[in-house]
Amino acid sequence: MSLWLNGIGVSRGIAIGRVQKLSGGDLEIPEYTIAEADVDAELRRFADAQARGREQLRQVRSQVPSGMGGAENEIAAFIDTHLLMMDDRSLTDAVVATIRSSRINAEAALKRQRDALMAVFEQMDDAYLRARRDDVKHVSARLLRILLNQERSLPVGDAEAPAGPPPEPSIIVSDDITPADIILLAQAGVAAFITEYGGPLSHTAILARSYGIPAIVGLHNARRLFRDGEAVIVDGDLGHALADPDAQALQFFHAKRNQQRERRAALSGLKDKPAISRDGVKIRLLANIELSEDATHAADLGAEGVGLYRTEFLYMNRKTLPTEDEQYEVYARVAASVKGPITIRTLDLGADKQVDSGARSGPTPNNPALGLRAIRLCLKEPDLFRAQVRALLRASAHGDVHIMLPMISSVGEYRQAMAFIAATREQLAREGATMAAHVPVGAMIEVPAAALAASLLARHCSFFSIGTNDLIQSTLAIDRVDDEVNYLYDPLHPAVLKLIRTTIEAGERARIPVAMCGEMAGDPRYTRLLLGLGLTEFSMHPASVLEVKRIIIESNVRALRAQAANLLETGDPQALEMLMAETG
Repeated sequence: MSLWLNGIGVSRGIAIGRVQKLSGGDLEIPEYTIAEADVDAELRRFADAQARGREQLRQVRSQVPSGMGGAENEIAAFIDTHLLMMDDRSLTDAVVATIRSSRINAEAALKRQRDALMAVFEQMDDAYLRARRDDVKHVSARLLRILLNQERSLPVGDAEAPAGPPPEPSIIVSDDITPADIILLAQAGVAAFITEYGGPLSHTAILARSYGIPAIVGLHNARRLFRDGEAVIVDGDLGHALADPDAQALQFFHAKRNQQRERRAALSGLKDKPAISRDGVKIRLLANIELSEDATHAADLGAEGVGLYRTEFLYMNRKTLPTEDEQYEVYARVAASVKGPITIRTLDLGADKQVDSGARSGPTPNNPALGLRAIRLCLKEPDLFRAQVRALLRASAHGDVHIMLPMISSVGEYRQAMAFIAATREQLAREGATMAAHVPVGAMIEVPAAALAASLLARHCSFFSIGTNDLIQSTLAIDRVDDEVNYLYDPLHPAVLKLIRTTIEAGERARIPVAMCGEMAGDPRYTRLLLGLGLTEFSMHPASVLEVKRIIIESNVRALRAQAANLLETGDPQALEMLMAETG
C-alpha cells in the first residue's frame, strides 16, 4: 500500500528510486575516569583522531568535481570549514583542558564541549548562522566515531531490491547527513536525500541544491516509516515523498521529471538574455554571496550584481576582532570582482554571537532575536562599527559599493547610523583616504515595524531591501529552524504579503529602489506573485537566477499586478496558488 509523507522540500526536482537507509547518528558515548599516568596517552589518542579526521576530509575534498558552474567552490568551502574546525581552539583546547583537569576519556570530554558549543549556536537569532551548529555537530561526530571505532560506511549499492530489472538509483534516508557524506553519495549517483531533521538552511539543503539533487528535510520518523529497498518518489518542490507508488503514480512522476529536465536544459540559453517580461518590464536580478569567488559564479549565471554580501563570517571562529585593514582588503577584493552594484550588509551579529575579544560583556538575553543585535549592537559599540564603516567607505573606491543596515526598526535609528557614517566619511577625508563620491546607504526591511513605517523611512534611505527570512518569522512569531513550529512558516500569509506590498509601495512613492534578498526572492514558486506585488529587484542564491529569469520572461507583469491587487483584498489562498502557477 502506498504511503504519502510530507516534509520540507529544500532542493527542487523529482527523483524515483529505492530506499537506502543510513545508520542512525546517535552514538552511545561512555564516560570514565583515567589514571593520572594515562592522561598523556589519552591526549595522544585525541590528537591521532584529529589527524585521521583531517585526512578523511582532505580525501573527500579531493573528490569534489570540477565543472559545476562554480558550485564546486561552495561545496569545497564546507569541507574547508570542517578542516578548520578540526583545529579550532574553541573546540580542541577545551577538550584537552577537560581531559587534563577532570581526568576523563577523550570521547566524554569532546561530548561536553560539543554540547556547550551547540547550545551557543542554538540561541543565535540569525537563522543562517544558527544552522552552522551543524558544523560543530558533524565535526564532533566524525571525531567521536574515530575514537569509538564506529566509523560509518555508506551503504550505496547495498539495499536489497526485488528480483527483475535493475533497481532505480538510491534515495538516501537518514536522520542527518554530513557534508562529507553528501559529497561521496553524490559521486555515487544517489537520486535524492530524505532526512528526519534540518531546515532550508541546513547543510543537506545547501549542498543538495549545489549538486542539483532533490531533497526533503524535517520528515520525522523517516527511518522508521521507510523500508530498505522499497520504491519511493521524492518531489523536492513540494516536500512530498510517496513510498510504494502504484503504476499510475509512477507514470505521472516520470512525465513530470522529464518535463523538468527539459526545462532545466533550456535554461543555459538564458544566461545572456535580459530579464524583461513579455510586456517589456525590466527586472533586475542580483545574487546573494559570501565569498569573493561567489561573485564570479553569480555573473556566469546571469546575475547583474550582488544584492547581499554577508560580512559576519569575518568575525566568526576567531579570538580577536578583524582590523579595519583586514576588512578593507576583503571588501575591496569583492567589490573589484563584481560587475555591477554590490550591496554589503553591515555586521549582523548579536549579543549571543561574538568573538572572544570581549566586544560586549553581560548575560545572554532570554530572547536574543529581540535583543542587542545587528545595527543596535553597532550603534552601542561605536569602535566595532567604526572599523567596518571605514573599511567599507575605503572599499567604495574599487567598485559600486552600497551599504545596507540590518534590523532597522525606526527612522531615529536609521538617522543615528547615517550621522555616524557621515562623521566617519569626514574623518577619512581629512586623512586623505580615497572613496567614492557617493555611497548609497539603505535599510534592510526585516522588522514588521520598519515595514509599517516604510513611508517615513523611505524619505531618508537610498534604497530598501526586504529580508523575508526574518520578516516572516517575526511577523508570524515562529522560529522556522524549530522543527516543532516551522510548519507555520508561511510566506503567503496575508499579513506577510501586505507588509511586502506596503514596503514596495513606499519605495515607489519615494522613488527609491526596493529589492528582496530573502529566500522568497529566489524561490521560483513565488516569482509571479512578487512581480504582481510590484517587486522589480530580486537578489538570490546564484543557482536560482536562470529559473527566476525564465519565469520573468514568460510573464505579463502588468496583468500580474492587476490580479495581485485584487487577490490581496480577497485574501483567497487558492487564488494565490493559481496566480503562482500561471504563466501570467
